[in-house]
Amino acid sequence: MTVARGPAGGSRAPVAPPASSSHPVATHDDLATDSLHSLARITAAVSMIRSRYTGSPDVAIILGTGLGALAREIAADVSLEYSAIPGFPLSTVESHTGRLLFGTLGGKQVVAMQGRFHRYEGYTLQQVTFPVRVMRALGARTLIVSNACGVMNPLWNKGELMLIADHINLLGDNPLIGPNDDSLGPRFPDMSQPYDPALRDIAREVGRHSRLVLREGVYAAVTGPNLETRAEYRMLRNAGADVVGMSTVPEVIVAVHGGMRVLGISILTDMCLPDALQPATVDEIIAVASRAEPHLATLVRGVLERL
Repeated sequence: MTVARGPAGGSRAPVAPPASSSHPVATHDDLATDSLHSLARITAAVSMIRSRYTGSPDVAIILGTGLGALAREIAADVSLEYSAIPGFPLSTVESHTGRLLFGTLGGKQVVAMQGRFHRYEGYTLQQVTFPVRVMRALGARTLIVSNACGVMNPLWNKGELMLIADHINLLGDNPLIGPNDDSLGPRFPDMSQPYDPALRDIAREVGRHSRLVLREGVYAAVTGPNLETRAEYRMLRNAGADVVGMSTVPEVIVAVHGGMRVLGISILTDMCLPDALQPATVDEIIAVASRAEPHLATLVRGVLERL
C-alpha cells in the first residue's frame, strides 16, 4: 500500500506522470530492445556519482513512505538529487523526497535513497530497481529496505514494526525478465532466503535490547495504487501474507540477484481486517509512519552498530 505505502506500497492519491529530467530516462520502448540494467548504464550513473562522492558505502538503505525523515539520522557528506543521476527515475509520490544521501550512520558508511519508485507510477520494474544496481556497483553489499504497509494479521497493531521473513510477489512482473548479464548475477537466482537470517537475528537482538515491539512475517506486494478490497484482503491472508504493500519486493529480487544481503523492515500503518475494515487516508498512513519512525531509526542504527 503506500500512499505512500509507497514506500511499501502504493499511493492512495492520484499520482502525476513522472516529471521530465535533465537527462534522458529509458522508455518502455527502449527496454524492449535494451536492458536498463546494462553495465554501460550502471557505469554512467556511477561515474556521475563518483564526481561528487569518492567513498565506498558499506550499506545501502531504501526509505519508504513517510520514512524520509530517517535521513536526518545520517551524518550526510554528499546529497544528490535523482534528477542529476543518469538513468534514475524521479519520485512522483508526495512523501518521497527524491535524493541520494551519502554519509555515516551507526558507525557505517551508508548510501540512502530518500524516496523510492513504484510500479504504479508508470515505471517498469527495471527502472524501479536501477538504483539498487548502482548502489551495489558503488560497493554496498548489504541492503536495508523499509516500507509502510497495511496489516492483515489480526493479532498485530498499527504503529508496530515487522521484520520481513519472506514475501509474495503479486506484481505480475519481475525486474529480472529479459537478457541476463552474468556479471551482475545468475540467470536463475535462488530465493529460498531472500531476507538474510543473520541480519534478522541481529535485528531481533536490537529489538529486545531496545524494548521494541518487533513482529516477523510475510509481505505481499501488489501493484496499487488503489488500496485493496475486502475480498482481496481475505485472499492475501489466506495465501499466507501478514501485511500488504506496493513496493520492496522488486528491489529485494535485484539485490539478491546481485549477491547482496537484505534486511527488510515494515511499519504497520493501517489495519486491513476485512470484517472490520475502515476507510484509510494517505494523511493517516503517513502520520502513523512518522510516529513510528523513531523506532525504525533505533532499530536500523542498532543493526548497523552490530555489523
